[in-house]
Amino acid sequence: MHSLSPLFAPRGIVVVGASSSPEKLGAVMAQSLSSYGAPVELVNNRGENGMHTSIPEAAAAIPGGPDLAVLCVPAAATAQALRDSAAHGAKAALVCAGGFEEAGGPGIEYSAQVKDAVRDTGIRLLGPNTSGFFVPGRNLRASFVPGVAELEPGSVAVVAASGGVNHVLAFHLQRSGAGVSLAVGIGAGTDITAPDVLDYLITDQQTKAVALHLETVSDGPALIDAVSRLSAVKPVVALVVGRNDVSEFAQSHTGALATSWRTTRSVLKQAGAVIVDDENQLVAAVTALAGRRLAPAADPGVGLITGQAGPGLLIADALHGAGVAVPRLAQATQDLIGTLLPPLTFQANPVDTGRPGPGYEKIVAAVAADPAIDVVAVYGLTEPVTDLPLSVVESGAAETMSFVIGVDGPEGDLERARKSAQQHDLPLISGPTSLSQGLIALVNDARGQFRSVTQERNFIWPDLEGPWDENRAKELLGALGITTPSRRSCTNRTAAHEALLELGGPVAVKLLDAAVLHKTEIGGVHLGVKSTEDMDRALDALEAAGAREFLVEAMAPSGIDLVVGVRRDPVFGPIVVLGLGGTAAEVYADVSIRSAPLSDLAADSMPNELLARELLHGFRSGPLLDATELSAVLVKLGDALVANEAIAEIEINPLRLTHEGLVALDAVVINVEEDIQ
Repeated sequence: MHSLSPLFAPRGIVVVGASSSPEKLGAVMAQSLSSYGAPVELVNNRGENGMHTSIPEAAAAIPGGPDLAVLCVPAAATAQALRDSAAHGAKAALVCAGGFEEAGGPGIEYSAQVKDAVRDTGIRLLGPNTSGFFVPGRNLRASFVPGVAELEPGSVAVVAASGGVNHVLAFHLQRSGAGVSLAVGIGAGTDITAPDVLDYLITDQQTKAVALHLETVSDGPALIDAVSRLSAVKPVVALVVGRNDVSEFAQSHTGALATSWRTTRSVLKQAGAVIVDDENQLVAAVTALAGRRLAPAADPGVGLITGQAGPGLLIADALHGAGVAVPRLAQATQDLIGTLLPPLTFQANPVDTGRPGPGYEKIVAAVAADPAIDVVAVYGLTEPVTDLPLSVVESGAAETMSFVIGVDGPEGDLERARKSAQQHDLPLISGPTSLSQGLIALVNDARGQFRSVTQERNFIWPDLEGPWDENRAKELLGALGITTPSRRSCTNRTAAHEALLELGGPVAVKLLDAAVLHKTEIGGVHLGVKSTEDMDRALDALEAAGAREFLVEAMAPSGIDLVVGVRRDPVFGPIVVLGLGGTAAEVYADVSIRSAPLSDLAADSMPNELLARELLHGFRSGPLLDATELSAVLVKLGDALVANEAIAEIEINPLRLTHEGLVALDAVVINVEEDIQ
């Protein structure tokens, strides 16, 4: 039995603090639980309306004792109620009330007492500060929101940071026809957190897809592990709140780019989750994914059959914009469809049927049988006489092919279409945009499964150690097989002039000091030095800036500048960041992030996430990226950070893409707790 089974499938419940006053939480919760099939005993210390006056008395009335205690008591009394409940058999508890740590003052002590009670007794606690949970399939509704009584069983589980969002998503899923298998508001997360619930859902037979809502993450590795294991068996769709958060500015570009919101989304995607931007996308995504999940694939193809050209164009345009393939159907498929439709309609994909009529199911079968198609979307208004879900079933293709049906029309017609879709176990979505979002989610889930591979690595840290000035940092890069310019480290002016003669001009002359990170900000970098006079002027300026050592380095050819960094994220641990070099990456947040160590496939996909990715593919006769070369840089840096816990961060900025390949023009290595200017 899972440790959360006593919470979500209790054999008996005690409601502590029940009341007969309808305005009180104890009364509302008792009413919500009254329809549950197992014993529910109420505790009121005054014995109102024949209620039990103590927890021991209520527990004794339940054969075998209660599994779940629902506590509707003040914050000050919660810890003792937890201890009493655990002492009389309860293995799980729900605390909806507030007034704990978030309230300050005495609430801090109440919260500490609750944590002590959980630790001492082993009872699993959901809350505080949550509006509860519900399992419609078991008629278990531990919520003080009366509307949950109308929720019907479904196939989507909701795991939300907020109890309010939990209910919002549940009601949306009810209207979508997908319904809810389990819906949980985590609240304060004093004990039970999102990873715990995700772990429970791995073996929950009623759940086909999971909607995950996150506000903050306290244990990044636990979350990623839970999402990885769950997404391996059923799809997970994540909505992360905090797009506009601004993390404390870090010492490097890497730290500035890796805000908690961006990092959370990226590592969740790497773990196999589908990432969405708002609650409407979330509902569309899980509705589609609650149907037949696509097999792992790098680039699944969508076949679109539309009864109206205009909405079909909206769907196709959204798919193309998201990088989803809508492949042209094979000529044999088009020839077959041509025998079923008039010649004026477009038949290559999307397939415009006009008003569906007799033989529509044959068109569906033909598109589904095309070798380039992995999922079929069927869209139409309800004005035709055709029942689209029934037509899909009659095509015979639904047994082996994934389908998503889109229908729009009057609410009564939509409700009939939803019932037909539910009867035939097919996902139905209203609205062209929502339908496209559901299809995008299906494709991204298949891509996530395809990339979710792990590789065993045997990385050995090179025989190098700090202090990490730029020269030493580049020696580390060289040991990792990353190209750097020819250079000389110079302790005096004579050595700098000799380096100019040896390297030939032009060269870059830099201040060399492990304690200075942002050299350009103090005049510590001079470029294009060609002559002895240029060198003297550069050295004068560097000495005025405090330089005692100099780095003389061959200038690299022009190209496209990237920033590549690895750092220890405070929540998720080692991460890898790729972006455009310079300030543009910070201004436009054009970055890709992964957790380390990362697989070759995970690294390969990072450049394609950049908005400016076309710059890397020979734009206007520019250099052409060797994806394998960049992937190797990303993987090696990630492995290096994982292998050496004394290192906090490694950054290459810029890593220049030239016609000859990648070259690291500047490098920074920061030790843990190192004080850098």
